[in-house]
Amino acid sequence: MARVIAEKDDVIPLLAEVFRTYGFEGASLARISEGTRLGKGSIYHFFPGGKEEMAQAVLGHVDSWFRQHVFEALNEREDAVAGIKAMFDDVSRYFLSGQRVCLVGVFALGNERDRFAVMVRDYFIAWIDALASALVRTGRKPKEARTLAEEVVGGIQGALVLARALDSTDVFADALKRFQKRLLG
Repeated sequence: MARVIAEKDDVIPLLAEVFRTYGFEGASLARISEGTRLGKGSIYHFFPGGKEEMAQAVLGHVDSWFRQHVFEALNEREDAVAGIKAMFDDVSRYFLSGQRVCLVGVFALGNERDRFAVMVRDYFIAWIDALASALVRTGRKPKEARTLAEEVVGGIQGALVLARALDSTDVFADALKRFQKRLLG
């Protein structure tokens, strides 16, 4: 039975889970309808541009969450160490301690990469830039900070894949602890 959703924003987290589960290519209209419990008419009412518009909305939602919860803490906290610690806490929370895959990573690796390249690239650049900025404020040299930020963001993505492959949230949690220790001593 189709359900009633009052706002487009209510649909986006449901779409995100469909895309996380099936990727862009595998997220058929039937799967989207099943995952959102909306009929095709309702889906196209919210997203007249179809699946591409849905994916853009989902990527925008993820980007907005990270900007608000992770990037702002890294960029704006006077205490850069506290911002870095908050990043690790929020990343763990967002990815459900490694149980949830990175949707932006899914889009970066799939056939849809070129279609959403700007959004994917901007998300990762914003994260790396924010972390590098915080590391500079802790006393690291800019080049070292940038290198560490790239390693940590890449390592978080790899830890998500490994946690999923090994079906072990401990892999993700342990990796976050190692990265935090490496950055903060």
